[in-house]
Amino acid sequence: MTADKELDARGLNCPLPILKAKKALADMHSGQTLKVISTDAGSVRDFQAFAKQTGNVLMHQETVGGDHISLLKRR
Repeated sequence: MTADKELDARGLNCPLPILKAKKALADMHSGQTLKVISTDAGSVRDFQAFAKQTGNVLMHQETVGGDHISLLKRR
């Protein structure tokens, strides 16, 4: 799972992982991918809703240990 940019949001609680991802995506070009690593279990659902609301594509999600990994593609 390769990404153009990686955001470490471990230890941050809602809504900070989403807000930081939104800011990171704004600095990226269309089609680029952002990998977000979060320890907030709510971020799994949050990123699903975020993708639907913003038009960005949620390409992949997985949980590894206590890390919740979301891969987003910039619209």
